[in-house]
Amino acid sequence: MGIFWDLLQQDELEKQQEQADSVEEGVDQLETELANTKALLKKNTNCLRNAFITRYRW
Repeated sequence: MGIFWDLLQQDELEKQQEQADSVEEGVDQLETELANTKALLKKNTNCLRNAFITRYRW
């Protein structure tokens, strides 16, 4: 019974590690998407500001 119990525990630990790895990968992907979104927002803001300045000579 001891070996069977050890196998069950090992299997559960492996499942938990896979879930943790999956969550970590998801967080990494979200951080990358956030950085890309921030960069795009900054570019858009600069373009709009420049268009406003050009249009209204402000």
